[in-house]
Amino acid sequence: MTPTTSQPVDTAHHTPSAPTGARTTAHVPPPAPATALPALVARHAELTPNALAVVDGDTTLTYGRLVQAGRALAARLRDHQVARGDRVALLTTRSARTVVAQLALWWAGAVCVPLDPAQPRPRTEAMIADAEVTLTVGDAKLLDAAALSGPVLALPEEPLTSGRPVDEADPDSPAFIMFTSGSTGRPKGVAVPHGAIAELVTAPDYVTLTARDRVLFHSPMTFDASTFEVWGALANGAAVVVCTVQRPSLEDLARHIEHHGVTVAFFTTALFHQLAARSSRVFAQLRSVVVGGEAMAAAQAREVLTAFPWLELVNGYGPTETTTFATAHRVTERDCDAPIPIGRPIAGATVHVLDGEGSPVPDGDRGELWIGGSRLAHGYTGLPELTAERFVDHPAAGRLYRTGDIVSFRPDGTLEFHGRNDDQVKVRGFRIEPAEIEHALRQQPDVDDAAVTVDRTGTPEARLVAFVVAAPGPVPPPGALRERLTAVLPAHLVPDAVTLVEQL
Repeated sequence: MTPTTSQPVDTAHHTPSAPTGARTTAHVPPPAPATALPALVARHAELTPNALAVVDGDTTLTYGRLVQAGRALAARLRDHQVARGDRVALLTTRSARTVVAQLALWWAGAVCVPLDPAQPRPRTEAMIADAEVTLTVGDAKLLDAAALSGPVLALPEEPLTSGRPVDEADPDSPAFIMFTSGSTGRPKGVAVPHGAIAELVTAPDYVTLTARDRVLFHSPMTFDASTFEVWGALANGAAVVVCTVQRPSLEDLARHIEHHGVTVAFFTTALFHQLAARSSRVFAQLRSVVVGGEAMAAAQAREVLTAFPWLELVNGYGPTETTTFATAHRVTERDCDAPIPIGRPIAGATVHVLDGEGSPVPDGDRGELWIGGSRLAHGYTGLPELTAERFVDHPAAGRLYRTGDIVSFRPDGTLEFHGRNDDQVKVRGFRIEPAEIEHALRQQPDVDDAAVTVDRTGTPEARLVAFVVAAPGPVPPPGALRERLTAVLPAHLVPDAVTLVEQL
């Protein structure tokens, strides 16, 4: 059953907040007070306490048990001096404990800063410093292995069962600080508020999501898609199915989806293309699939919709700064005769196609996509100048985020994506600033200069390729350079190939 919320409407030329003459579209949400994520989960715990909330292998948590465990852990965090507004890092593998810990941090009044156990320690330490983290909580073994310089607290092995009452989170307070690739050589933290996530996931009209569904949680929790996977399920009374394999293969995903009866899943575009090319049986089990991260290929979309005609296939678009998805489009076979559109704005977002000066472009022309509405992030932590540069107070449209993406409106009011106005790229769903990788290469003593680009030839998916000019002296082996990068960059930023050249 599709939730009965308002549909996107075209407000071109007569939206009061729009720049004069601009073609914009806006979503009119149902009237509802702003809320925080824990309150949404607590509501379902009151209504259906015995309903399944989280499945983690053979471990299950009902809504009543999940809320009980989250509140009890919040009380323990308060006993360890976690106070409202504190930024607390979370270092866990993907598990039911991750969900309990996030709830607990919010009920303790803290902001959650997710960390990836697989990323290099220098990068983790830089993120902790930039986010001004006061405490890192997580799995005891991971904390021991990370050997972080700041205070740490191991989470209990089993969910706690009792604790003092806790305060409700403020809808305008940050729920997460999520880090994205940065052109300066350091990742930048995006502060995303509770209310923005709650608005995205509560009774969504861009995808069917009901209390009977089971939603796959397989993304890294440092990837903003995990907010949809976990909180999209829990905000609607559905169950989160945790993929217990930390780096699942295509076969692992298929077995997991079949075994647990998963009905809704998010896939990065690259993963969707791989599954489509193999006519994977995962689609036979699923009812709804949301895809995002890169441009969806029409050929693969057609193959999937032809083989699995019942499937609800949604093309989602949105930077982390606009809370996971800002626009969405339900893909039909008719869409597959041309580039797949990224759709219309959803859940309180507004979109504006403007030129570099913030003025509207003529209908059908290409321009930069500026996004407004109620789901913008607060900005970048500790980077006021960059925040002011990207989050602009537009004189007519209010606060807008400049995406850097080039789009145009189709005659039917949907948006078509045409690329970037800078060097930023998407590879395997990850947002990458080549300058960050180039900076890491130039830090090597035997490298004089470097350039990083994306190679899309000869392979079904994009590859990162680095070109390096060696410094005077012994020439570094390309393999050794890649190996050194693994010590300072996460895996998705390490180039697939390094080529030595005489000059750039």
